[in-house]
Amino acid sequence: MYCGLCRALSRRCGRAASLILNYDFTFLAVLLAEGAPEDILHGRCVAHPRTGRDYFPGNSALDLAADYSVILAWWQLQDAIQDGKGLAIKHRSAALLLRRAYRQARRNRPEFDEATRCHLAELSRLEAERCPSMDQTADTFALLLQSAAAQVEDTVKRRVLEQMLYHLGRWIYLVDAADDLAKDFDSGDYNPLIYRYGLTEGKLTEEAQKSLVVSLDHSIRLMAAACELWDFGVWTPIIHATVYEGLFLVGQAVLEGTFQAADRLMVPGGRDEEQL
Repeated sequence: MYCGLCRALSRRCGRAASLILNYDFTFLAVLLAEGAPEDILHGRCVAHPRTGRDYFPGNSALDLAADYSVILAWWQLQDAIQDGKGLAIKHRSAALLLRRAYRQARRNRPEFDEATRCHLAELSRLEAERCPSMDQTADTFALLLQSAAAQVEDTVKRRVLEQMLYHLGRWIYLVDAADDLAKDFDSGDYNPLIYRYGLTEGKLTEEAQKSLVVSLDHSIRLMAAACELWDFGVWTPIIHATVYEGLFLVGQAVLEGTFQAADRLMVPGGRDEEQL
């Protein structure tokens, strides 16, 4: 699925679009998939010119995930450029490379493009105002991710995915905030946990950490409850492994300070430089 998404990005939006490939949107493609393709193809590519890789041929789930990837990456680059800190030249260069791909993806998914623009604008406003409510800022990002289910035709599956993606988005935003807490505290950048728990140093108190764990685990449980309402077929094992094991393990590692990520979702607010 990962290699299939890479090829879908290149085919639909140009070769430059494949540079934003990550596992987060591969997981989205898995959630959107209607079973596994009957044929698995094999081919060489720039990344694997000698041995090649197996990949799924293009399908509606991969096409959706490809377009959504480009749109989200574009608007997060715009957010980083507007912020004007740190890697402004790098962000502008990346946006220039991605501009043609974005225009194509916007034509394909105008509704998601508008939803992404609006939610990120609202999130930027809340962060600029130093919003003290971590739930309000997390909700804004959660609604953005939830909108990725809008084009699912089956009504029941759409409602299931809306709930799963909402709580996944909320969890991602808060875990990312916990992961960047020390850095944000030292730099003075906005971090909702600082204001929610009134922190006077760049780490959570024992009481604050317990409170955050309860909130994070609650989102995972609601995500799991929604997951049980749909049969994901051949993709069920990897989805269950992610929801019932992976998220808990990542959250634990972040709070213990042992988490190392090679592939992170680009969360707005200046915390996406590792990915870019």
